[in-house]
Amino acid sequence: MKMTGAKMVVESLHQEGVEVVFGYPGGAIMNVYDEIYKQNYFQHILNRHEQASIIAAEGYARATGKVGVSIVTSGPGFTNAVTGLADAYMDSIPLVVISGQVPTTIIGSDGFQEIDAVGISRPCTKHNYLVNRIEDLPRIIKEAFHIASTGRPGPVHVDIPKDITAELGDFIYPSEINLPTYKPTVNYNKKQLKRAMEAISNAKKPLLYVGGGAILSNCAFEIRELAKKLNIPAVETLMARGVMGDENPLFFGMLGMHGEFSANMAAHETDLLISLGARFDDRVTGRLDEFASKAKIIHVDIDPTSIAKLVVPDYPIVGDLKITVKAMIEAIDNGENEFNDYTNWVELLRDYREKEPLRYIDSTEVIKPQWPIQRVGHLLGAKAVISTDVGQHQMWTAQFYPFSYPRQWITSGGLGTMGFGLPAAMGVARALKGTDKVSINFTGDGSILMNIQELMTCVEYELPVINIILNNNYLGMVRQWQTMFYENRLSQTDLSAQPNFKMLVEAFGGLGYRVTTKEEFDAALKDAVEKKRPAMIEVVVARNEEVLPMVPNGHALNEMTLIEGGK
Repeated sequence: MKMTGAKMVVESLHQEGVEVVFGYPGGAIMNVYDEIYKQNYFQHILNRHEQASIIAAEGYARATGKVGVSIVTSGPGFTNAVTGLADAYMDSIPLVVISGQVPTTIIGSDGFQEIDAVGISRPCTKHNYLVNRIEDLPRIIKEAFHIASTGRPGPVHVDIPKDITAELGDFIYPSEINLPTYKPTVNYNKKQLKRAMEAISNAKKPLLYVGGGAILSNCAFEIRELAKKLNIPAVETLMARGVMGDENPLFFGMLGMHGEFSANMAAHETDLLISLGARFDDRVTGRLDEFASKAKIIHVDIDPTSIAKLVVPDYPIVGDLKITVKAMIEAIDNGENEFNDYTNWVELLRDYREKEPLRYIDSTEVIKPQWPIQRVGHLLGAKAVISTDVGQHQMWTAQFYPFSYPRQWITSGGLGTMGFGLPAAMGVARALKGTDKVSINFTGDGSILMNIQELMTCVEYELPVINIILNNNYLGMVRQWQTMFYENRLSQTDLSAQPNFKMLVEAFGGLGYRVTTKEEFDAALKDAVEKKRPAMIEVVVARNEEVLPMVPNGHALNEMTLIEGGK
């Protein structure tokens, strides 16, 4: 069938089962947007900034496990999108981002809104394409979805010159693809798995170190089952929150720079660290040469480049995490090894948690920022899917919200993108459409202003995101470091000059609340949930609260700064 390149793009997205696209039109991509106007295959959500388009697609992808899709134009349209691409790349989120480009005859001449998009995106995408021939377009889009969603997921960028979108060609969408240089290793090495199981059977203090790969491979159930069968304790990274479920008796918290005492001590004292889809990030390990220094290491990951990148494991296993953990469970059920009784090890970690639980010093005079997070957890619990921006509120949410299932926690981990929360929560709200779940965004007074324009998008498309601003009039995390490590020289972190957030959200057509008491917060949250409209609850919180525990830079995980007193 003959059709234009622009129609090929839309037809290809339809063939891939895309139900929503986030984007922003412009000159170089106008032909594609004309085809979007003509068809009714999927919903298009018009963001107010291209960065938000990519992050909203991320939020949708993180919440559903599907490939998120975004379309932007050339030049500044694409450069605005780069932060979202880099964010998705760091956290291994499957996206297909399509950008318009100047016509092929103009490329290299510094044409209007020309930018080397493929060159710019190369270091922050899993793969990218510049479409030079219309006959290649269907195959490239098919490959883009395949690459984005298989192996270690990630964003794929497709740059399409305007003349290609106008040209006529034969549309044949491939039913399968063959990429000789791209063959992700899905199946584990059986000998390596056998060696790893023998190591577990010989260990006295094994520990499951669960990373974001557990979310991406959808194997939370299998990891819980593995832990239960052997009575092995588990800890999670920031990106793995929800895998074990916070009520699980074998779960001992998030580890790392702001990790729980019991989790960090578990990593410090274990004699066998079983890394499942984690990458030994610096915010997790602290001082690398002291991280799990008493332990042998099993490292399971689908990405061979992640293994031995920072820590050389004793038992490396390349393969899909879900398939590998299932095989570990089968080996246990088949009685191939005898395992030690780890009860004393689990009890030691319970003693650590009882001795040094996560806590804060509450107040009757001012709302402490941890309290609204706990309160939402108490009132909404599993009904809420939680997004955050980046900063102190992000760490408090990771610490104090009671996550009970995977994909309930949506945050920017590797890149740490301020401005992530609102557009991500928007993508989550679109993913939750038709369910009884609520999209909540915990944010700070610094982060929320970085993509505040997306309130208009939420209102227009009836995406009922509830933004909870923990307002301390500071760029909080930077202020904390300045206080702790820069002799309290507070350079450019005071955010006392602020808009009236209640009036601001109301100007966009949403619901606004400003609360200074716990009773006011409860009433505002109840009202916002019941009305199912975009909302913003500004909570005036204590200004100088610190995120603790904290492992200072250059220190080992057992060298934590702890809170004194509290509940």
